Amino acid sequence: MRRLATLLVFAVGAALGCGPRPPAGAAQEPEPHATAAAAAPLSDAAEVYRSMGFIVAGAPLPFVATIRYLRAAASDSTLAVFALSLADHSLSFRRDGNEFVAQYHVEVTFGSDTSPVRQLVSDEVVRVRTFQETLRADESVIYQRFVGLRPGVYPISVAVRDRNSPASGRQARTDTVPSLAGRAIGWPIPVYQGEGRARLGEQPTLLLNPRATLPYGADSLRFYVETYGMPRGTRLAARALDQMGVEVWRDTVPLAGDATLATARLVVHPGELSVGRGRLEVSAVDVGTEQPVTAPFLVSFSDQWAITNFDQMISLLRYFERQDWLVKLKRAAPAERPAVWRDFYKTTDPVPMTPENEALDEYFRRVQTANARFQEGADQGWLTDRGQVFITLGEPDDVFDFSSDVARTGLRGIRWTYNQLRLTLFFQDQTGFGRFKLTPLSRGEYERALIRVRHVP
Repeated sequence: MRRLATLLVFAVGAALGCGPRPPAGAAQEPEPHATAAAAAPLSDAAEVYRSMGFIVAGAPLPFVATIRYLRAAASDSTLAVFALSLADHSLSFRRDGNEFVAQYHVEVTFGSDTSPVRQLVSDEVVRVRTFQETLRADESVIYQRFVGLRPGVYPISVAVRDRNSPASGRQARTDTVPSLAGRAIGWPIPVYQGEGRARLGEQPTLLLNPRATLPYGADSLRFYVETYGMPRGTRLAARALDQMGVEVWRDTVPLAGDATLATARLVVHPGELSVGRGRLEVSAVDVGTEQPVTAPFLVSFSDQWAITNFDQMISLLRYFERQDWLVKLKRAAPAERPAVWRDFYKTTDPVPMTPENEALDEYFRRVQTANARFQEGADQGWLTDRGQVFITLGEPDDVFDFSSDVARTGLRGIRWTYNQLRLTLFFQDQTGFGRFKLTPLSRGEYERALIRVRHVP
């Protein structure tokens, strides 16, 4: 469950606070070349979010932030909608009675540090009931504010600091606050829930989706849209395009409101979007307006890793413990994939009470580590013999590299020992080009050990 850990502030600094709010709860996949899918690297999702135009900070306190704009009540002002998300595990929690508590500090500055035009500063508290929740690696905390700004170009800086540790994150960029005077369609805002507002002078009731991300096959993607100066009876045409620019969803919805302010909510249901990056386009039907307004979104298998291709996911799971489910995923027809993926995700989740699948997260962490440690020439680390053993069995208890003594032994090799499994494996470089392969005897020992580990009858 996501938590909104802040007060919502409207327009020219006037606080109209409200308490935390709870969140709301395919088109056929293109078939990329199998070799390309197998060779695709596993990368941090932060790079994808940056490419989508979000404000992204990395370790030690990573966050993703976004800014969207709506018309304000004052004719010379625009309502900036700022939202930031971070994961529980990025914060330091302390026990407080029957709860675990974390504290963080946020500063958002519009304008330079020496002469800020508007600044949001607040200290926030996150409370969870179980220790397991403190380890959540998904988007589990959402901070959002609404603030009025005059149209113009602003340097914007965002800083987040953990109040119980030295960890902090900071990022800056320049952004243009638009004027939404006259006839216009506001930016589509990705949300988890909320009805928005009925009058310009009201505070919008929204819980934003700062990363504009939809878990594959698991939830609906929702957008809130406002229009200004549109005649009564106007309808909005909306369509979603995949990362190749192919239309995968289309709908036409009526506007509710009047010529001053009218609103619409767009809902794309699970299975209607293909996995990967996409964009939403919204335009008015039979009304002369400029180009459609757009908003990016992401349909992904993971909050942490940029795995946005079904065939790439199947390839990456080749060493995963539940090979029976991998067979089901491979055999699923494109239209069946979202439902089969949901079943796979739930069945393999060792801690159902949390939204993430800890087994998959640990698996992909090992894949990433293997890529960093065991690359051999042009071969990615996770596809090497050492990568395979590391991903499936974990860190060895002892590693001995006798390649440096090749003059005496005549061999270039590495020995790995797993004490608990009573297993010793030898990797040998027979070509002299740094490609270490399991010896035939060790390959047999490894496969027998893997059967024991996976409890395969």
